[in-house]
Amino acid sequence: MKKFANLDDIQNTHTFKDLLRWQRERRNNKKDLTQQIQQSPAKEPERLRENRSDSSITWIGHSTFLLQIGGLNILTDPVWAAKMGMQKRLTAPGLSINQLPEIDLVLISHGHYDHLDFNSIKQLKGKISFYVPAGLKALFRKKGYQTVTETNWWEEFVDRGIKVTFVPAQHWTRRSAFDMNTSHWGGWVIEDMKTGESIYFAGDSGYFRGFREIGERLKPDTVLMPIGAYEPEWFMKVSHINPEDAVRAFLETGAKNFIPMHYGAYRLADDTGPEALERLEKEWEKQGLEEERLKVLSLGETFWKKPVT
Repeated sequence: MKKFANLDDIQNTHTFKDLLRWQRERRNNKKDLTQQIQQSPAKEPERLRENRSDSSITWIGHSTFLLQIGGLNILTDPVWAAKMGMQKRLTAPGLSINQLPEIDLVLISHGHYDHLDFNSIKQLKGKISFYVPAGLKALFRKKGYQTVTETNWWEEFVDRGIKVTFVPAQHWTRRSAFDMNTSHWGGWVIEDMKTGESIYFAGDSGYFRGFREIGERLKPDTVLMPIGAYEPEWFMKVSHINPEDAVRAFLETGAKNFIPMHYGAYRLADDTGPEALERLEKEWEKQGLEEERLKVLSLGETFWKKPVT
């Protein structure tokens, strides 16, 4: 069975001894979980359902976004699960599945359960085309989905005027004890072929040299970048980027706007959502970047993009 790998053969390998060390550290590193990411007071589900002309980005939570671009409704990593493993979700999704418009495309970054939840997918409405990493098509077919395109890094597809390109990330994946890295992982760049507007959804990744190449080749306007699940960094850094390196990666892409994600929904590591945001904002200020380029969305909040002129 084919196994997938990161650039430069960077591997996420940890021993049982490492896991025990992490658990000891967690017991001695109590965190305040009473402070969480807030829901937006200005959600616009009706406008989103009716919209087929304006470009928008709505953060549902974690790595789930509703993207409206080129007249299509696109979902990234649709996960509305109330639990992840034995732990309850910390924050409710910004919009319920019933509040969504009909979906045209679903883009999957990789097979981890916090990014690929079939219980959520089966509740979506619309004639959906699924774009998935290499190695996942058979699982989607087994679940009953037929309109599935499987892709490797740098492959691109045009669907109703939208070009989607699967790009590298530094991560790993598994859904059972027997399928370690038998499917790929990555991010997606979504481009409106008419206007040239583009969004880079970075998926789940540690910091790696690929961010610069993605920026040079595809020149995204807006980056949806993970900032959470980085602590303890000695354990997580290969697969989860920290806020400071997220800013560094964003700058290397050359994009205009940064929208943070992958924080505040599930306790996948020892950092909290507010901690991740605080570190991000401090680094943004330290780098002297314009405030308006950092678009921190509340849950369910929509960033309405102005037309490209």
